[in-house]
Amino acid sequence: MNYFEVTTLLKGKKEAKVLKAPNRKDAISLAKMKMPGIILSIKETSAPAEDQILEFKEKFLKTIVRKKTDIKALIAAVRQLAVMTNAGISIHDSIKEVENSSVDAGLKKIFSSVNDDLNSGLSLTQAMMPYRNEVGDVSLAMIELGESTGNMAESLEKLAEILEEMETNRQKFKKAMRYPLTVMVAIGIAFTILMVYVVPKFKDIFSKFKSELPLPTKILLFMENMIHHYGFYLLAAIIATIVFFKYMLANSEEFKKEFDKYILKVYLIGKITFYATMARFTLVFTELIRSGIPIADALETALLTIDNIHLKEKLSSVNISVQRGISLTDAFKETGLFEGMLIQMIKAGEQSGTLDKMLEKVTDYFKSRFNEIIDNISSYVEPILLAFIAGMVLLMALGIFMPMWDLAKAVKN
Repeated sequence: MNYFEVTTLLKGKKEAKVLKAPNRKDAISLAKMKMPGIILSIKETSAPAEDQILEFKEKFLKTIVRKKTDIKALIAAVRQLAVMTNAGISIHDSIKEVENSSVDAGLKKIFSSVNDDLNSGLSLTQAMMPYRNEVGDVSLAMIELGESTGNMAESLEKLAEILEEMETNRQKFKKAMRYPLTVMVAIGIAFTILMVYVVPKFKDIFSKFKSELPLPTKILLFMENMIHHYGFYLLAAIIATIVFFKYMLANSEEFKKEFDKYILKVYLIGKITFYATMARFTLVFTELIRSGIPIADALETALLTIDNIHLKEKLSSVNISVQRGISLTDAFKETGLFEGMLIQMIKAGEQSGTLDKMLEKVTDYFKSRFNEIIDNISSYVEPILLAFIAGMVLLMALGIFMPMWDLAKAVKN
């Protein structure tokens, strides 16, 4: 929605009012209904301060209390749709039945709205588009595939399999990270307790030392002082930082772009993000090619599955290159995202007319690399975890015992 400042003339007096409308034409129609008199001028303007505050408040609250769709309920709904459409039931009746049978309130509301949009003449893809955050870009891509090929049942069945695989990978990742996170939390709690109850007792002893305290002891005393005097402020600052970070990630494209570029360089997390994204992209792209969709259209649809802006921009260049007449192999090679072995496989597929089969092997490769990292994530994390624990214990031990050793030497001398 845009804002327009409309100036009218009535009985020799000018009146200016700000109206909200999708475009200039609708703003003129709205002004004729709501504002008596002759319209002198209409120009686009910025939103009033009250509306800006209200919009910020809505975005902020949406960021904090964002409700995620129950993925298991979504998978069940997609499978039900696949079975019903495969049995020859119209998509309108299938959507209505899924709405009635769904136990998830969020999904029930979504399918109710989709059903109304279908009855008003929109396609299923168009009806689902406003709920892309709830159902995911993969769902939109596969629904669009079903509408393009006319085989909605097969596309929905494949979508259910993709969603199940994504959920399985998510659960595997959570399970793998449970141990290191538990250890980190336990160490954090133990360290905080030591800072609150143990270090203050030594603080009185250390204050009587006339000699210079060692660096580890100074660090401990500084941390104790911060927790003791500014603990609640630090906690509030951490929470505020997390909230602000989530808000910027959800509402600032430039911020998200920089974050997406940085996250790919982070140890372990970068590889997990990269392989998961590439596996999802090539999987959907393969299904589109197999269904006979032109390469340019298939690329455009498959790009909907990518959430990482940095990777999306790189893969978007493939579509531009293909439209300029460059081969798919060379276009993929220019991105720098595919290893030499994968480029050779794609090239062989292009030359032999078996591109879909070779792309399927590429997808399997990305999946295998992703699963390898997830299955062995504990072995990757343990060295970092041990180094962190050792550092915390060493700091605590040196911070407390080094002054004691100096005191013992002083007494002995």
